[in-house]
Amino acid sequence: MKPYPFLILLILILGCKKPFSQTPETALAIPIAFSMSEKSIVFIAGYDEGDNSYYTQAKNYFKAQNIQVIDNLFSMAEIIDFLNKDTRKTYDKIHIVSHSNPWMGISLKTTKNGERLTVESLSKAKNNMPTLNHAMNNASQIIFHSCGIGENKDLLLALKQLFITEESTQTPQIIASSYFNVFGGKYAGHYLAKPYYGYYPTAESPGPTALSKDFKASYPNTNIDWFTALKTRKETTLGNVYSYKFNIPVEWEFTFDDKADIPEFTDREAIMDWVSESPEMASILYKLNIPLEKYRWKSDIRGNKLIIKGKTTVLCVLEPILQKNDTTEYKSPIVSDTSLYQIL
Repeated sequence: MKPYPFLILLILILGCKKPFSQTPETALAIPIAFSMSEKSIVFIAGYDEGDNSYYTQAKNYFKAQNIQVIDNLFSMAEIIDFLNKDTRKTYDKIHIVSHSNPWMGISLKTTKNGERLTVESLSKAKNNMPTLNHAMNNASQIIFHSCGIGENKDLLLALKQLFITEESTQTPQIIASSYFNVFGGKYAGHYLAKPYYGYYPTAESPGPTALSKDFKASYPNTNIDWFTALKTRKETTLGNVYSYKFNIPVEWEFTFDDKADIPEFTDREAIMDWVSESPEMASILYKLNIPLEKYRWKSDIRGNKLIIKGKTTVLCVLEPILQKNDTTEYKSPIVSDTSLYQIL
């Protein structure tokens, strides 16, 4: 009989990656749904790592709009505490910029040492979360610039509950897009792009020809040259489709009372069979919604512990959203546009 896992060690996912760098001087600013007369504040709730300049470009974009930018708070609790400090201020728009992905929610944490924002983590942290007791009114909007979160209505509803109490007379709108946010683009300071996903076991790419066939099978009604998109890593012309990739690793540790009970796997298929029969692992992988065969599986035995690791590479193809009647212009990311944003 399989033991229960002692600890799920790692589920690390990157999202909202900005696939290339662009200096703010060459990026064209496209206004979003605010004007200079509105009271707005922006929280850049993360920091760049490696060659990813997503947060830097977002900061440059909002600073160019003469909006107050706060870039040292990385949890929802800290943001709410900050807003509660000055009882004289209210805001029409509260912008929150944070990486996200369709699999594991928003990278912004619940509390300073808490978990990333998901429906489950917000429920667990409910008793430790402060209440936003002013800084907004019924016309206020809390806008999450987090890629694809507009698809997750349950998460948006959970976030909205953070700002509603029995005593509260104010109910702000929660706004997020189903598309990817791109800041500091070659032809626009901020635009949205539609994502398409493909997967392969990490370090075992079948090559662009085979991968393009997989994309075509997954999206038969989409008119995209997948082969070219997969080989294009940045904007080369206005509105062109391009792609980037990132890895999703998962890892579990199982402890056995007797080392003799630890299974020895002869191949990848044996590991996948064991994984699929484990309720704990199957539950996590079901939520990720990525086929088992798209992971590179490995196992290791350390004393009386069994370590199982899986890693998949995600290929994300981005199609910029253009004006319906003018394909030479990006569609302005105006938050009141319900074709671009979910509003709750």
